Amino acid sequence: MTAYEIISKKRDGLPLSEDEIKYMVLGFADGSVPDYQMSAWLMAVYLRGMSAEETMALTKTMLHSGEVVDLSKIKNVKVDKHSTGGVGDKVSLILAPIVAAAGVSVPMISGRGLGHTGGTLDKLESIPGFRVDYTIEEYARKIEQTGVCLIGQTPEICPADKKMYALRDVTATIQSIPLITGSIMSKKLAEGIDALVLDVKTGRGAFMQSHENSVALAKQLISVGEQFNKPTVAFITNMNEPLGKAVGNWLEVVECIEAMHGKGPEDLMEVTHQLCGAMIYLGKKAGSVEEGVALSREMISSGKAWRKFLEIVAGQEGDVQMVERPQNYDKPKYKEEVVAEKDGYLAEIDSLQVGLTSVLLGAGRLKAGDIIDPKAGILLQAKTGEKVSKGQPLMTIYADKKQVLEEAKRRLAEALTYSNQPVEKEPLILQYLDKTSL
Repeated sequence: MTAYEIISKKRDGLPLSEDEIKYMVLGFADGSVPDYQMSAWLMAVYLRGMSAEETMALTKTMLHSGEVVDLSKIKNVKVDKHSTGGVGDKVSLILAPIVAAAGVSVPMISGRGLGHTGGTLDKLESIPGFRVDYTIEEYARKIEQTGVCLIGQTPEICPADKKMYALRDVTATIQSIPLITGSIMSKKLAEGIDALVLDVKTGRGAFMQSHENSVALAKQLISVGEQFNKPTVAFITNMNEPLGKAVGNWLEVVECIEAMHGKGPEDLMEVTHQLCGAMIYLGKKAGSVEEGVALSREMISSGKAWRKFLEIVAGQEGDVQMVERPQNYDKPKYKEEVVAEKDGYLAEIDSLQVGLTSVLLGAGRLKAGDIIDPKAGILLQAKTGEKVSKGQPLMTIYADKKQVLEEAKRRLAEALTYSNQPVEKEPLILQYLDKTSL
């Protein structure tokens, strides 16, 4: 068996055995397969695809390239949520405390933002002092103590995935359903879960822009989860406009604080409560998803979610006083308004353009290692479907970089589409899938 033979086999559209997949993945992880051969193999997979059996073998190989966390001594059902990424998607910061407050353990290994989508870790790290770099032992202990821990991928968790993702990112092979499935599911299965809820984004601001591809990805993820005996469900959710009103790390944290005090934007809370409801149901704390949604709402109204959030921040060494008094946070140097160009109805807010503009302002990164400004971002003053008047502020830009302000204003103005007629809002939750959908 050689890398050359395996690459040429996949190039020609032939199925690979589990041993051949192991040879490539583990060989790349230990350095015996060079990056130029791995790049060729990834492109062959991207172009030719993988069967369900190959995808399962890929996931299993990546999972066992490192340590699988054992959380069996925690008696609660352990459920996580994974989002495929979107603009303004800060759901995890509200969801984790809600679900933990409802009595379900939440082991959450999260990612950083890349490109136009934000990352949970970057949002959390905008809270002064908040740590996401705990060891697996510390992670397990914190889940026992608090019911939840949010950390980044450790060197022990799926090292093959970490190395492969970095290569996929620079070889234009990110958007491959088998490779995405292997990457997501290997990390989720490694973190010690019993069940998984997926938020698969679709639309302009999502990595999967077509509904058909989003459903195909969701089904593949569910199939792998179920084969590992981890009940897995998915929601297909709309990412044609940003979720909530805040885009940018600290701005999103502030929106989450408001949400946990019962003042969250309607769209953000609709998605959050649906995902929480499914997690609470899979965590056996509710008899149905609907019951789980009702319990999720109760965690907000009772203040239990907010108290759990403060416990999480304190437990992960964050500055509790800062989240209790967010008005004390450093202010950005510059603030600019984007105003309505005409009277009418807001027909569209291009979430991809909003996401890319937030990166330009300093709120995201175009490549790993870019420094993020936690204060930078965009606040939406209006959402799709609302009636607006010429000159009315529609977005507020926050940044420390003066040189990008005019370009940001131009881009955001172009991201807005107007209509003379009333516009119906698009549904947010487009589809629910579980093992019966396969």
